[in-house]
Amino acid sequence: METNELYSNNQDSAASSGERNELYPVFLKLHNLNVLIVGGGNVGLEKLSFMLKSSPNANVEVISPKFSPELEALVEKHPSVKLTKAKFKKKMLKKRHMVIACTDDLKVNKRVFDLSRKRFLICNIADTPPLCDYYLGGIVTKGNVKIAISTNGKSPTTAKRLREFFEEIIPDDINKMVENLNEYRKTLKGNFEEKVQKMNEITEALKNKE
Repeated sequence: METNELYSNNQDSAASSGERNELYPVFLKLHNLNVLIVGGGNVGLEKLSFMLKSSPNANVEVISPKFSPELEALVEKHPSVKLTKAKFKKKMLKKRHMVIACTDDLKVNKRVFDLSRKRFLICNIADTPPLCDYYLGGIVTKGNVKIAISTNGKSPTTAKRLREFFEEIIPDDINKMVENLNEYRKTLKGNFEEKVQKMNEITEALKNKE
């Protein structure tokens, strides 16, 4: 899913390009959701690998008449992922929260999308932006800090290069800073607004750091 988002607030830049990324970024607790992937080939492997890299305990079921050896090997390392060797049937959409279809049959992918929409399920059809309710974007993770990058489904390569850039410039010890600030936040007195103001004052230096 590109999916997840580093959103630009530069309105002048957006206006000059004539287009703006209107995707809304969210961070999902995939261990609490039921995810279905239809397709067990190389693209299915890519989608599952991307998901598990960020959420290793994601609750996923992969359905396909056959699976690549690499996908089977990956699933062996993740008990929360289930493989079901079968052709897709509409009853398989029951009790799902999100769906990915990545078979080599466009008719099957389109059917998955249409059935998902009827059930109000968010769906991603691999390499078919018009049939995507969400994208899987580039993700940078440093401990508790996570940044998601989207190019509005237009250039996964750009998202990849931006991910590599942020992985290099964000210090590895940023997680320690986040944990320390979290502990400090617990000691603050006052109402919510007062706590926010105090935390903003403390972290102001991050914005002005050269």
